[in-house]
Amino acid sequence: MKRSFVCLLTLASGFALSAAAQAPATTAVATAPNAKVAVIAFQAAVGQTNEFQRDFADLQKKYEPKRTQLRGMADEIDSLEKQLQASADKLSDSERASKAKVIDDKKKQVQRMAEDAQNDLTSEMNDTFNKVATKVIDVMNAYATQQGYTLVIDASGNQQQAPVVLYASQNSDITKAVIEAYNVKSGVPAPPPQPPAAPTPARTAPARPAGPAAH
Repeated sequence: MKRSFVCLLTLASGFALSAAAQAPATTAVATAPNAKVAVIAFQAAVGQTNEFQRDFADLQKKYEPKRTQLRGMADEIDSLEKQLQASADKLSDSERASKAKVIDDKKKQVQRMAEDAQNDLTSEMNDTFNKVATKVIDVMNAYATQQGYTLVIDASGNQQQAPVVLYASQNSDITKAVIEAYNVKSGVPAPPPQPPAAPTPARTAPARPAGPAAH
């Protein structure tokens, strides 16, 4: 239960692209005999720019207090449930019902808070992605024009937005080149390396009281 509340507030791994970030392509250009075609993993390109990495880290910091709050509330609920379970046989029916209602109300409160925070986070993440994506499109267009490409295909893997690329030579993949060009233009330095996450301590089951000795 506790994990389900906290996990609601997670950073999504995929981000919606705005209409401004779509690279138009036409069949006439794609089938031209002298077409010079490039591919780009557009979502990865945006996500790997220094600017997006910086803004992504800022969002993580912004929502960390909310995660901490949700963890604390989930711990409180967990403690109340254990207390109720331990003293259930000593309480009257009305006392048990009253304590159970308090726990249920707290669960609903945490659920609402987690969902509201997740919606806010998703909205901000999409805005952050689209802000950078719109500018990456401009850099990509300039690079493609300079290199003489007549068509750029998005190889991000979203079949609703781009064709499926089954093969592309390394020479036709401009993802890294566009990322580097964008980083130079934006002037945003690379983020500092993140320290490795501390290992999560394994939970040990509580010791069970010894049963009667076998005779």
